[in-house]
Amino acid sequence: MPMGRKTLYWLTDFFIAAGLISPIQLLAAPYYEGKRIKIVDGVSGGYAAIARILAKYLPEYIPGKPTFYLEDMQGADSIIAANYVYNAAKPDGLTIGIVNRGLPFAQLLKAEGVKFDIRKFSWIGSPTVESNVITIRSDLPYKTVKDLQEAKTPIKLGASGPNSSSTHFPLLLNEFAGTKFKMVFYLSSPEIALAIARKEIDGKATSYGSFRKEIETGVYRSFIRSRISEPEIENLPVDEDLTTSPLGKKLMAMRTGPDWIGRPYVAPPNTPPEIMNILLEAFGKACQNPEVKAMLVKIGMRPQWVPADQCRKILDDLFNQPPDVVKEFSRYVKF
Repeated sequence: MPMGRKTLYWLTDFFIAAGLISPIQLLAAPYYEGKRIKIVDGVSGGYAAIARILAKYLPEYIPGKPTFYLEDMQGADSIIAANYVYNAAKPDGLTIGIVNRGLPFAQLLKAEGVKFDIRKFSWIGSPTVESNVITIRSDLPYKTVKDLQEAKTPIKLGASGPNSSSTHFPLLLNEFAGTKFKMVFYLSSPEIALAIARKEIDGKATSYGSFRKEIETGVYRSFIRSRISEPEIENLPVDEDLTTSPLGKKLMAMRTGPDWIGRPYVAPPNTPPEIMNILLEAFGKACQNPEVKAMLVKIGMRPQWVPADQCRKILDDLFNQPPDVVKEFSRYVKF
């Protein structure tokens, strides 16, 4: 005897009430079946490496098992990719973006070309956070922070430009902690690493994961870290503790803020909540997968799932600073 429509509805309601299936599962299975999700990569490098790992595992956690693929859209420190995701991509759950963690500074400091409100993205979260350290060649005579403050000649640190966090970190230390760093700009991180190996420059302000092996093997020595820590650098002096200036502490904390959202993923504004719930659950589960964590560690990352609500909280704190503080911040942090 064929099943009537009322009977089918009754069975569906029964399974939902019993907790055997959820309304999200009912939506997701037909919606994502046979579809592809585009990850717009605005940064490349480590960001892309993480995306390739997640693209392999995310389908396991989405009913319908859609495939993920990367589309390179680099330029303007990910402003181009952010503009695309914000203004051009459909809010249908089939396009998400990877953006530079420093992108909030672009909006805060009114950088040219910004056509988005970063707080209005549909935030997904981040699979990692970033611990920043000052690293210097271990063959140099510097052993303590005091040595960095009393250096007779400037200590040359490599960076990819004035917009880089590798520049912001040392400049704030120079101003508020009395260090003697001089910035030397290169086109890329590999060029900086080569310049250090050739002893053309002395070191770099960088994420701990980038130089983890060199620090552990004694090739480089780490001196100062940001507020975000890892077990291996827990005992390093924190930048904010090296100054007595309330303004200096505030500016250093603002600079560190986006590091808590290490490698963030966003979707277009107004993506429907039922679709966002699917993506949020999938990313959260994938980033807790032991295999994913092991692969992130292997490429020098610190696995730590940062959910969307925490990302938004960090952004709110940054954008709620008084105008005079933002003005001071703009003296040291560029985008």
